[in-house]
Parts: sequence; structure tokens; C-alpha cells
Amino acid sequence: MNIVIVGAGKLGYSIAELLAQEDHEVTVVDNDKNQLVAVDNTLDVLTIYHGGGIVSLFNDPNLKNADMLIAATGWDDTNVALCALAKAHGAQSAVARVREDMTRDAKERLMETFKIDLILNPELLAATEIHRVLMTPDALNIAEFAHGKIRLFEIKIPKRSKILGKSLKDVRLPPGVLVGMIFRGQRMIIPHGDYTFQLHDNAYFIGVPEEIEKFSQNFTEQKAKHIERAMIIGAGRAGRFLTKMLDNSGVRVKLIDIDEERLRMVAADLKNSLAILGDGTDIDLLIEEEAASADTFICLTDDDKLNLMLALLAKHLNVPHTVVRVYREEYEALMEKVGVNYAVSARHLAASEVMAFARQGSVKKVSYLEGAKAEAVEVIVQEGAKIAGVPLMNAKLPRECLVSAFVRDGEALIPRGNTILQAGDRVIVFLESGASNKVMEYFK
Repeated sequence: MNIVIVGAGKLGYSIAELLAQEDHEVTVVDNDKNQLVAVDNTLDVLTIYHGGGIVSLFNDPNLKNADMLIAATGWDDTNVALCALAKAHGAQSAVARVREDMTRDAKERLMETFKIDLILNPELLAATEIHRVLMTPDALNIAEFAHGKIRLFEIKIPKRSKILGKSLKDVRLPPGVLVGMIFRGQRMIIPHGDYTFQLHDNAYFIGVPEEIEKFSQNFTEQKAKHIERAMIIGAGRAGRFLTKMLDNSGVRVKLIDIDEERLRMVAADLKNSLAILGDGTDIDLLIEEEAASADTFICLTDDDKLNLMLALLAKHLNVPHTVVRVYREEYEALMEKVGVNYAVSARHLAASEVMAFARQGSVKKVSYLEGAKAEAVEVIVQEGAKIAGVPLMNAKLPRECLVSAFVRDGEALIPRGNTILQAGDRVIVFLESGASNKVMEYFK
């Protein structure tokens, strides 16, 4: 597919990187030569400098025949206009980054008027993901598939875990739960019977939500308490979205920022929470506002290093749970090593939306795991697919993947070696990033 990305910032770069791994013809356009140099030096894509207006952009022959345009500049209005222009020049699909908060009806009208097929709001995606994780505090990472019938959760194997040192074949998992994938260091492992769980392995379990909920309690010394108090540093879009979500869920939030205008934008909508003008790095302020009594401390500034410092400060104040937003991929692993409970990348969440859309057809959802080193993909088996009608043990699937769960006639099931998938089954597959093309061929 010929895909044009306008905007070589953090989001545009992340999307280009993932699309290029799947052998798409990717062109990245920007009016900042420095950003284009960074893309050109690290990615196998075409870069084009364009310093003129957006109308003249499509005079370039490299852009006229795009199958898809992704508008990822820092300006919502520009992104919307680019999508309309791309469709007028024959693009089959158009994706726009739009960060403005809007109702569902307004979003639908915007998409219909300007011929937009997918709207990306990275900050809203990040807030939604954090909210979901906080509502299930046992898990480091949680995702739902097949309209909530399948749940995935990640846990770092602790010292007192009942499964530490045991082989997979000796661990009695509930009937509705499967170990889908293990990450040890930087290595992805598809576990088999002789696999032995080791300390600090990142284990991904998948299964029926009710069974996952009960099983997850094996990894906590005491029943996890529900979040009642939260402190959020940073009233940017993600901070404002998340504050409203938590406030509506009955959580008492203290949102701190040095920007009075940002705080005013959210304060009037809060029922149980407070918007506080102040410096979130001021330990005296944090003590005064009783940060130590918070159940979770959430760092959502635009600076990775500052977020890390704030999380460490919260740990110093004995806050039991910390959440950090990260921009740079290498910081995700660092956050876990220093004790941050959950690190979220808005860029990866947005990129996963684009990837599911770009694959289209049978692929319904893509969740990136371990800094996009692996994926959990929700895919529908098509008529005539290679994988349909044969036992999984005989399907000769690539070794980089594992069929971990499927839904048939509304029922969530865990597959075995003799399971035979059928056309129409909704399947969740773990796979190494970069192997998606050859894996997805089995489901088409």
C-alpha cells in the first residue's frame, strides 16, 4: 500500500516506523528539515520537504497516487483539511490526528463532512488506557478483545508467586486462562510445557474476564483495593481527559499544574475533585496536598525525565502505585526497573489504531506490547483461510505466533492443539512485531 504521512513529529515517526516494517511504501512529508533528517537516517521510507501551503502539496507526483493519507501535524484544522484534499485527489482512505475534545455526534459530523475514515486522539487514548488499568489495579497492563469477551493482562512474576520456578506443565491454570507470551529481558518467548517461570518475567495471560479476574489475585499479597484518591501532575489534554474520567468514576482527584488556563478548562466539570495551581515538583506542595495518602500518583507532563523524577518522588512519599506517560521507547523499560507500576505511550496507542485500520479487512484490533516488540492482534477468520478447517497442531503456523483465544457464537474459548477454527471465528493471536504479514496470510 502507498501511504503518505504528513508530519514527522513523534506520532508521525512512530506510525512510519511500524508501517515500514510491514513493507508498505511509506512517504513522510514535513516542513521541518531537521525532523525529516531524523526520519531519513533511521527508517527505510521516502522523505519529502514541503515548505508551501497544503493545497500545493498534492502537486507532487509522489503524493498524487496515495492509497492512504495520514495527517499527523500538530494542528487539527490542517489535518482535517489534508484529509479532504487527499480524498479529492483520489486517496482511498484518510486518517486525521484531531486532539480537540468533542462529542460522538460532532466527531461523526466532522468525519462525514471532511471524508475522514479514522480520527486519532492520542491523549484521549492514553487517558482511556490509564483509566482502564486503574480500575483493574492488579495488572501492569490490560486490554480487552472481542467486545470485552476476552481479557489480556500482564504481570511481572514477583518473589512470592506460587508459579515461580515451576514449569508451565506443572502450573494448574483455570480452564478459561492461557499463558500467551513471556518477555524475559528483551526476548519474546512463546511458552511450551517445559518452560519455567523465572523472577521478573513479564507474563501475559489471556482468557475469559471472570477467570482472569480471579486468577490475577494469585499475584497479590492482599486483595487489591479500589482506587479512591489519585494525584495527577500535568493538566494537558491527557491529564484533563483522565481527571474527568476518574472523577466520573467516583475517584477523588487532585490535578496539579502551573498553567492556570489549563486548570480552568477542567475545573468547572469536576464533582469530587480539585484543580490546584502549583508546581508539581515542589515536595512541600505535594506534602501539603497529602500526596502520601493517594492510592495512585500519575505523571502526565510532556517531559519523560520529569515524569520519571516525579514518580520517584512519589515513591519516596510512599505512594503505593505510580503511572507515567512516556514518549521515548527506551524509557519504558527504565520506568519498570526503577519501580514505576505502569508506563503508557500515547504514540503506541495511536499507532496501533492506525495499524489495525491499515490492515483492514479481517483485523479488528492491534495492541502493541513491550514497546512494540510484540503484538496481540484480534482477527476474524475469512472463508477459505489456510487456518480454517484443520487442527491447529497441523496448521503449520509460523513459530513467531500463538493462537491464544477465540470467540465463536458469542462464547469465549481457549484453543488446544486439536482445536479447529472456522470462518467467522474471532481470534486473538500473539506474534512478534515484523511477522504480521506472514502470520495474517493464514487468516485471509
